[in-house]
Amino acid sequence: MADKRIKVTLVKSPIGRVARHRACVRGLGLRRLHHSVEVTDTPENRGMINKVADMLVVQEV
Repeated sequence: MADKRIKVTLVKSPIGRVARHRACVRGLGLRRLHHSVEVTDTPENRGMINKVADMLVVQEV
C-alpha cells in the first residue's frame, strides 16, 4: 500500500518570520519561492504545514 503524498509549494517569503517558522519551511525541504516538494502525509509534516500555512499552497497528490 502506497503512502499518501502531499505537494507543498512555498508562495511567500520566510524572511522576517520567527525562527521556528523558518525552521518549519526548511524542515519541509523548501528552499526558495515557488519551490515545490512532495512529502508524506504524516502528523509531523501536517504540524509543520499548519504552523506556516499562510506561506504555503498544499495539494493532495
